[in-house]
Amino acid sequence: MARRFRPLDSAASALLPGRCAACAFWESPERLPLECGVRCDAERVSAWMRAVEESWGSCGRVVVDDGVPLGFVKYAPASAVPQARNMPSGPPDEAAVLVCCMHIVPEARQWGLGKVLMQAALRDLYQRGERVVQAYAAAGRVDYATSPVVGVEFLLRMGFTAVRPHPEVPLMQLELKSLAAWAENLEAALEALRIPLRMPERRPVPTPCQTLASEKGLR
Repeated sequence: MARRFRPLDSAASALLPGRCAACAFWESPERLPLECGVRCDAERVSAWMRAVEESWGSCGRVVVDDGVPLGFVKYAPASAVPQARNMPSGPPDEAAVLVCCMHIVPEARQWGLGKVLMQAALRDLYQRGERVVQAYAAAGRVDYATSPVVGVEFLLRMGFTAVRPHPEVPLMQLELKSLAAWAENLEAALEALRIPLRMPERRPVPTPCQTLASEKGLR
C-alpha cells in the first residue's frame, strides 16, 4: 500500500496517534490550558466529528503509509470549534475555516511532510469552495508535540499573515485566491518524500489522556 491521504472523519479517527484520538481540547467549550490532552473525552470527539461530517464534510486529512499513520491535520468551520471562543487573541471569523491542529509522528518529522499535508488541506478547502482559512499559532518557544496550535513560522512559510497579533497566540489567516500554490500533484510529492519506510520500534509512552485516567484511578 502506497503513502496516501485520506479524509479525517469518524471512520478514520482510530488512525490518530494515541495522544490525539481522545483529546477534546478544541471540542470543549470551557476555557482550557493551551496543552494537548488536558481534556480527554473520546465520546465527545467522536460526536463532534460526526456532527461536522454531517453538516459540512470531513474535518481534516490523514497521511498513512502501509496503513500506519504518519500525521494529520484537523480543520472545521470556525463556528463549529467551541474552544476557539476562548483563545487569547480573540475569536476567529465565523465565516472562515479554522485549522485546529496538526501533528506529525516523531519518526516522520523534518522530512517536509507538514508542508505537503497542509497543502493537501488547503487544496481540499479550495475545492469545497472555501475562501478564507484561519489558524491560531504558537509564537513563542513551545513543544509542538504537545501544542494544540501550529507554529507561527510554519504558517508564515505557508503564506498565512497575522490578522490579530498576540505575543503568544496570534490569529493567522490565508485567503485562497488561487489554487496555483498547491495545484501540483501532491500524491506524487508525498511519495517522493524520503521518510524512512521502516520506523524503529518504540516502547509505548503513556499519553496525557492515559496518565490522567491512571491518576484518577489512584484517587
